[in-house]
Amino acid sequence: MSEFNNSIFQNIKTEGIKYAGSKLKIIPHILEILSDLENVQTVLDGFSGSTRVSQAFAKTGFHTVSNDIAVWSEVFATCYLKSNGLDKYYQEIIDHLNNLKGYDGWFTERYGVEKINQKNPFQQKNTQKLDAIRDEIDKLNFSWGDKCVLLTSLIYALDSVDNTLGHYVAYLSKWSPRSFNDLKLKLPKRFEITSQNTVLRGDIFDTISNHEFDFAYFDPPYGSNNEKMPPSRVRYASYYHIWTTVILNDKPEIFGKANRREDTRDKVAGSVFEEFRKTDQGHFVAMEALRTLIQHTRSRYILLSYSSGGRATRQELNDIVSESGKLLKVVEIDYKKNVMGQMRWTNEWTNSDGKYHEYLFLMEKK
Repeated sequence: MSEFNNSIFQNIKTEGIKYAGSKLKIIPHILEILSDLENVQTVLDGFSGSTRVSQAFAKTGFHTVSNDIAVWSEVFATCYLKSNGLDKYYQEIIDHLNNLKGYDGWFTERYGVEKINQKNPFQQKNTQKLDAIRDEIDKLNFSWGDKCVLLTSLIYALDSVDNTLGHYVAYLSKWSPRSFNDLKLKLPKRFEITSQNTVLRGDIFDTISNHEFDFAYFDPPYGSNNEKMPPSRVRYASYYHIWTTVILNDKPEIFGKANRREDTRDKVAGSVFEEFRKTDQGHFVAMEALRTLIQHTRSRYILLSYSSGGRATRQELNDIVSESGKLLKVVEIDYKKNVMGQMRWTNEWTNSDGKYHEYLFLMEKK
């Protein structure tokens, strides 16, 4: 392996919440792979999540399509890829929201009031501010683009004062140091938009059916290897249910100790890629979905993220890629050494030493 020291790509800055599926550390590697390809203008970030990859694509001038099923991902993507208001305009509104006096509302009653045997994601003073700010945003009746900037700011502010390990299916028993800080909105670090970008919220199979791309990046939510774990326990809808409620402000029915939304109950997987079960033929449902995704994507190049902890074997991935095109490059990323190099296509993962490694598979479709 050779040292990865491309300062141009390392200096691409993005913003995002604490996120279980964040690709922050591999963005420079993704951009380097993309930069080596010819005649690529339109790129797809198919499972955009916190949108850090989408931000990086747009920052480097590619016409970016950001797609995800989560409404909070749509909000983040709209903030960075589409909103066109001046920073001064948004800062004035943020100053106004920060000066509001908090009060006990829907969020405080469910996520802020201390009760016996109940853990909370935020301290009461901060849910009171959340109630005031969220209601005020709706009262002021902003355009969707402007509203997305303000909601992004609000979610980042909440993310910085939460009492969690980064997700919202369980809360810490003792208050985290950051939870004592006061909730304060800050202006998101947007950038000049130089490309024609599209933000989509919907099923990835609908997106690939209706659009064509030069390059598609896929990082599906592969889910857990624990087959006894209910599907929604590894669902992003479950992990980040509070962000959905903050954005929709729909005051949903809730359940359980974590006060999760009813639509995140442990019944079915939110995405076929999070499904841990097998088909009647003995194949993982998620891997069959990946095969279908690659086959039906209308893009010359496809880049697939995968981790050494995933359920797919080398042969399964090889078969899936070979059925639809030609494997051009397989890259292994060692986070500790910050290196990137070719992975030998052998019967075992290169450097499969029990540690977590990320892999990028670049293919060209037939």
